[in-house]
This record gives sequence, C-alpha cells and structure tokens, in this order.
Amino acid sequence: MSTPATSTGRILVVDDQAANLRVVTALLSRQGYEVVAASTGDEALELYAQSPPDLILLDVMMPGMDGFEVMAALRADSPLRVPVVFVTAAHDRDLLLRAFDAGVVDYVTKPFLPEELLARVNAHVGLKLTRDRLERVAREREELVNLVAHDLKNPLTSVLFASDLLINNGCKPERVPRYLQMIHESADDALGYIRHYLESQAGHRERAEQEEGVRADLAETLDWLVRRYEMQLDARGIRVQVQPPANGAAQVAMDPRVLRQVSENLVTNAMKYAPGSDLTLAARNSAPGFWQLIVADRGPGIPVARQRELFKPFVRLHEADIDDGLSSGLGLSLAKQIVVNAGGQLWYEERKHGGSRFIIELPEA
Repeated sequence: MSTPATSTGRILVVDDQAANLRVVTALLSRQGYEVVAASTGDEALELYAQSPPDLILLDVMMPGMDGFEVMAALRADSPLRVPVVFVTAAHDRDLLLRAFDAGVVDYVTKPFLPEELLARVNAHVGLKLTRDRLERVAREREELVNLVAHDLKNPLTSVLFASDLLINNGCKPERVPRYLQMIHESADDALGYIRHYLESQAGHRERAEQEEGVRADLAETLDWLVRRYEMQLDARGIRVQVQPPANGAAQVAMDPRVLRQVSENLVTNAMKYAPGSDLTLAARNSAPGFWQLIVADRGPGIPVARQRELFKPFVRLHEADIDDGLSSGLGLSLAKQIVVNAGGQLWYEERKHGGSRFIIELPEA
C-alpha cells in the first residue's frame, strides 16, 4: 500500500535510464507531486536554475556528470537549500559516507520498494515545506515589526517635541493647550497604528468587509498635516502653502489614519531634508477616477544617482544622510507598499528650479 503525501511539492528526478524516469515520475505524480525529469546532469542543473524544486532525487552513476559532480555544481555558488536524496545501486559504505559529506540528506537503493521511496520523499518534502513556512512567517513578523516601529516614530517624535517644550518652559502660556492637544493626538495615533496592525494580522473577514467602504477626505488630511506639524515646521523655518481640492470634496479609497500615516512620512522627510524652504501640500484631480495628494519642497532634491533606489527598503535619501538616531530608511518603501496595496501609486518628480515633489495617487472612493 502506498504512503500518501502529506503535502504537495515539486520534485526533480535525475536518472539516465528512461524506464526509471517513467516509473518514478508515475509513482510520485499519483501522490500529487509535480515532477520534472532530467536524463543528464547538465539538464538537471538547467532545470534547477529555472526553478528550484522542493526535493531532488539524484541517480549517482550517470555518464557525463555523475551524482557527485552534480552536487558539487549545485553547491558551487551558494548553500544548497533543497534536500537531495541519492538513488544508487551500490551498497558500498565508503560511497554512502562520501554522499553525506557531499550534502546528501538521504539515499534509496535500487531496486527500491515504492513504499520506501514514498516514505523518504514525503518526509523530506514535508520538512522542506515546513522550513519554508517558518521562514516566511519569520519574514512577515520582521516586516511587521519594522512597519510598526517605523510608523510609531512620527507620533512619538511629536510627543517628544511638545513635551520637551513644556518641560523646559519653551512656549508661551497661551500655546500650552495646543501642545497638550498635540501630545494627546499623537499618542492616540500611535495606539491607532498598533490596533490597525494587530487587526490586519488577525485577518478577520469582518475587518476586510469593513475596509471595503473606507474613505479618506483629502482636504481633511491636508488640514490635519498642517495642524499636527505646524509647530515643528515653524521651528525649522519652513513656510507652508496649502492647495486644497478645487471643489472641496475629494475622497479616496483608503483608511483616513493610513493616509495620514503615509503622507506624514513625506512631510517629515521634507522637514528633515529641506529646512528653511517652502513646502506645498496640495490635492488635485488626476486620471478619471483618481485623486492626487502632493507634498513638494524647495530643498536640495534627490541626487539622480539615488532616484532609482528611492523606494527600496533601508535606502537613505542622501549619501551624507542626517542621522537622527531613529531613521531606518524604511519610510518611502513602506509608504509605497501601502499605497500600491490600496490600488494607487507613489512616485517622485524633480521640481523645476530645484526641490522634490512626491505624489500619492489613489482611486476615488
């Protein structure tokens, strides 16, 4: 009785005997595996380069490249992350020890029992797929930590800015309520970001259904940006010009808190790289069914050599970047990812007479 596969996978079978290839391919295919076959070592390496499988069943004794030479070629450039099971007619102990030294994880002797071959294949493919899932979960968790850490930076920076002024009596008494309000709003935003990420990770259907109807008002977003950052902008000598949407009613298909999160990344970049300049915050019609939110400054702009890498993770805007102890180079990368996931685009343009212009384009709600 055959051993059922616990999960599907892709297997590369390498054997110079056509009859062996047919038998093994038929056996594994009946168990739900996707099988690709190679009759030579060169063909096996070519198939591996096109798409690495989840397991390689590799005949040892082949004309041309034998199994050991194939293993050496597979491991030549980088560590081999695919389990390899040798298929051999030899029972020589030294040969098997040499096989394990070469990186083989297991072996099957010819003539093999179908049950034995399937048991070994199922075990190693299952381990490979489990490892892949664990690595994927680890990457997703790391991305989430980076995302939350980065997006908490902006509201916490506002809290620190306002609280420092209050502690050191650095503002007029009549402005104290405004600074207290900034602290409260920033803390609320920080908790809101955490709540949003926790809910999005939970993956509840109700959450997805709720988000289908979300909408953000561009005029309200511009107003929020000015209110939230007016004091930091003023402290850096940045003059703000706001150009609200022409008809006053411009709503896009994105959660309002998320749109604020994306756009404030662009504003804080302008604060960091373009102090003492003019800053324009604008909303306008785009292609039919789309709106744009624009953040434009008169700073030094982005060097041409860096523009291609602008939206890559962990890339700083300038060679001699300003180190505030918090910058990770993640802001633009995460902002673009969020906008694209919402069906929009985020890009950079050089401004005539100098400066940077970042454009967020989102579908109309």
